[in-house]
Amino acid sequence: MRPGGTAPADLRRGATRLAVAVALLAAGCTAGAGAPAGGRQLASQAAPTTTAAVATTVVATAKAPPGTQFVAAAPRFRGSVAAIDRSTRSRMRWSWRPGCPVGLADLRLLRVDHWGFDRRVHRGELVVHRDQARLLLGVMQRLFRLGYPIRRMRLVDDYRADDDRSMAANNTSAFNCRPVAGTSRWSEHAYGRAIDVNPVQNPYVAGRHVSPPAGRRYADRARRAPGMIHAGDAVVRAFAAAGWGWGGAWRTARDYQHFSASGR
Repeated sequence: MRPGGTAPADLRRGATRLAVAVALLAAGCTAGAGAPAGGRQLASQAAPTTTAAVATTVVATAKAPPGTQFVAAAPRFRGSVAAIDRSTRSRMRWSWRPGCPVGLADLRLLRVDHWGFDRRVHRGELVVHRDQARLLLGVMQRLFRLGYPIRRMRLVDDYRADDDRSMAANNTSAFNCRPVAGTSRWSEHAYGRAIDVNPVQNPYVAGRHVSPPAGRRYADRARRAPGMIHAGDAVVRAFAAAGWGWGGAWRTARDYQHFSASGR
């Protein structure tokens, strides 16, 4: 061996180190790549997710490595109680008038989230008596948490306060200054202390008479379908917790859509 020369063993070790370095580069595991040995990426270094929360619970996520799991936050119930202001009063020109058993100062507007039959969250409105507003807000929150679907929830004024039209549209509504059908006495709705829920799935049944007519296929209460209400179920219990009775428990005619503070 000449002075200053390289021993064969040293050359072999250098070649080995060079081959290992090349292999590591090919595997993406060189210094500064940010992953531990073996090519597994730390959870803290996984690709970020982007979540867009909207009323209809649409969730968008960015691309991520295979096996990465995402948990979308459950939608939260939103509800509010407000006095009847000038704008709301102008919308209630059909359901309220002078001579009604309650004044506008005794009524409140509820705006609440509810699940629809499309499995999306919708915003609904109800007008109720002020002494029942907070209780009914709690009921709506319970129904939301149950995932109970409601077809639509609009002021009955959208149907010119015509109860038949509102029921035919499967509209859930509360206050309406009207008498009990076929009588001259005020309905519990005229006091803002009653609500009709999904009238088509929960019709009024008296003998062979069914109202609304579209509810006839739901007159058989042995049937089970979304939006239907049955004795002792979670919907009945939610209203009962607020002290409201159910028309489906009446002895003669059964009003399956109807709940009221008086039970009438």
